[in-house]
This record gives sequence, C-alpha cells and structure tokens, in this order.
Amino acid sequence: MNIELEYYPKIEKKILERSLIKIDENKTKWQEPFFQDTQSYLDVSSIKEIGDRLSHPNLKNVIVLGTGGSIQTLLSLKHLSNKTIYPITSSRAIELNECLNKTDPNDSIVIPISRSGETLDVNSSIGTFLERNYKFLGLSSRGTMNELLKEIDAPIMEVPDLSGRFAASITNVAIVPAYLSGVDIDMFLNGLKEGYREFMREEINPALEFATYLYQLYTKGYKFLFSMPYSKNLEGSIGLLVQEISESTGKDGKGLMGSYQEAPLCQHSVLEYLLGGTKGAVIPLLFIINKEYPDLILNSSIDYVNGKSAQTVINYQADATFQALLEQKVPSAKISIKNPNEKNIGNLISFIQSSVYYLCLLLDVNWANNPKVNIGKKICNEALKNNLPESKRKKNREEIVEKSFENFW
Repeated sequence: MNIELEYYPKIEKKILERSLIKIDENKTKWQEPFFQDTQSYLDVSSIKEIGDRLSHPNLKNVIVLGTGGSIQTLLSLKHLSNKTIYPITSSRAIELNECLNKTDPNDSIVIPISRSGETLDVNSSIGTFLERNYKFLGLSSRGTMNELLKEIDAPIMEVPDLSGRFAASITNVAIVPAYLSGVDIDMFLNGLKEGYREFMREEINPALEFATYLYQLYTKGYKFLFSMPYSKNLEGSIGLLVQEISESTGKDGKGLMGSYQEAPLCQHSVLEYLLGGTKGAVIPLLFIINKEYPDLILNSSIDYVNGKSAQTVINYQADATFQALLEQKVPSAKISIKNPNEKNIGNLISFIQSSVYYLCLLLDVNWANNPKVNIGKKICNEALKNNLPESKRKKNREEIVEKSFENFW
C-alpha cells in the first residue's frame, strides 16, 4: 500500500478495539457501504466502446457540467488527463466565458452529469453549449436534463441512484469522463479495489485508526479539519475529503467541518492561527507526495537548496510545519502517497471514503444522506420561477430573522 499515515498523539490499541465494536454495532442502522464494490455498477467494456467512438483525433477538450459528488472525483484525476478538462460547476460567468473562449465545438465534448436530471447548476448551462453546436454525452437517469438530451439525440449513459459523493469513483459519473480524458481507468479501479481490501477490513487498519483519531478529538471539542495539500496534484482528492467529511458527518447536530488551502501558501496565511490562536478547535492535516511528477531540479543562490528537487524542498517545509504544530501541542496528522499516478489516487480515495464511513458510524449518523442540502435549492428554484427581485428576497430574509433569531443577542 502506497499510503502512509502519521499522526500524533497516537491512539492506544484498546481505544481502537472499542471503535471496532461501536462500528460493528452501528453499521446495520444505515445503508451498506456500496462504494467498496468496484465492479457491479460499471460496464467498462461499454465505457471504452462509447468513449472510443466519441474520442476522435481532434478531441482536445472535455467539458464537464457537474457539481459536488458529480465532479469532485474527476478532479482528483484531472492531472492525469491528456486532454484539457474544463470543470463547469455552475453558471458562474468567469468560468463559462473562459471555457467558451478557449474551446471549439469541433475539438470538444460536453458531459453534463446529474443523477436526478434536475440540478440547476447543470441545466442552466446546457443551452449555452447547445446553441453553439457542441457535441454532448449525457450522464443521467431521468428528469429535465435527460429529456433535453434525448431531443437532440445525444448519447446518454445511466447514473445509478446512489449517494453521489461516494458513488462517482465506481460509476459512469467519474469513470466515463476520465476515460475520455485519457486517464488509465483500469489502473485507477485496481488501486481503488486494492485500497478497499486494506481499509475496509473488519480489523484495525489505517482508515479505522484515522477515523478513531478524528472521533477522539471530536469528543474533546475539535470541530474543524483543515487540510494542507503540498501538491497541486492532491487538491482534487482533498476537495473530495472536504465534501465527504462535511456532508456525511454534519447532521443531527454533530460532525466535523472540512476545509483546505493549498500549501505551503497556507503556512503564510493560516499557520499563525494554528500555532498561536484558539487551541482545541482545528485539526491540521498535511498531505504530501514523496516522488512528484513532473518535478525539477532547483537552481538557487541558497547553497542548501541548490540542486535539490522542487518537491523535496516543499516536503521539507511540510515536515517542518508538522513538527512546529506538534511543538505547540496541536494534534496533527500527515498523509503521504508515493506518487500521484492512477493507482495511488485510487488508494487515496479508498482511504478517504473508508475513513469517513467509519467516522460516521462512530458519530452514529447516516453516512450516505444529506437531508438539509435541498433546503437552499428549493428556495432558489422558487425565487427563480417567480422572478423575485432582490428587494423581495432580502425582505424574506428579514422576516425569517425576526422569528429565528428573536432575543439572539
């Protein structure tokens, strides 16, 4: 296994054994962890057949319309693509304009993704590409998006009715656009499968140990997991961790909030708080790659830097930050992967998803659902349908506050 977990203070074996018992007691309350099944929800031969048919020699750009779980796993693999991936997560003008200005219908394919077919962030952008004659491959099972793509005779591949943030890596959601982008999906799926064999074992393993570590800190009052990825090639995977840790554990008045900032930039913006600010609230989590690629040798006027590889210097900074945190009595962890190839990213995603699953069982919350997310979606859709002006939207908020925050101060 090409993942190494280092954390402090270490958890005693008897605490890990109690975690195993609690996980075993709670797992029957919720849905089975379908995400460890890397075969049943995929027809790899069909993916390759359709992908090869659509991947003409001029294909340069894969434009993915999706949000949340529909796109985050693909972003974990984005650095392995030999095409340019444009992740369009909403109708924000800057991203849409950049994509339209840099791509052409003749060298691009648009892949809208929505299990329900009703995702506003996806459907609001489809027409923009449609009127410019871009080619489409839909990933959906039903709804408005599905019907729209049928009208233009676009090929559509199924999306199973599974919790999206956990399902993308084992379904068409991530695997289809990854294949079209040139990612070695077989190597990725093998890494994923290998990881689950290790991390979903019904015995003490690194994912269970990490989940127990987070849970024990949670019981002591820690509520924020702040990740520090020391490579651009890790940021997609960390984005998946942020979503899964927040959306899966954060319910029933419980849970951890996930967030991240690229490192070592965060050493110059957040580290002072971590070292000298409020203690007992934030858990720092550092991510590094041992052998980055592409890497390069630095030509520096600093003697002890000159001749070292760029990533070597970055990893020295990561270890120094890790040590500084421990010196200031801040519980911290570091996760290392050997290199950022498909197999190791599969290992990393399996580690993330197994850890979050275990943490949810320790917290006694449903790992698969997200019941509060639709509240804002419903409010937005109603406002758009009724064309509510900004003044009326503000008035609605003021009326709600009068009731919800009465005598708050």
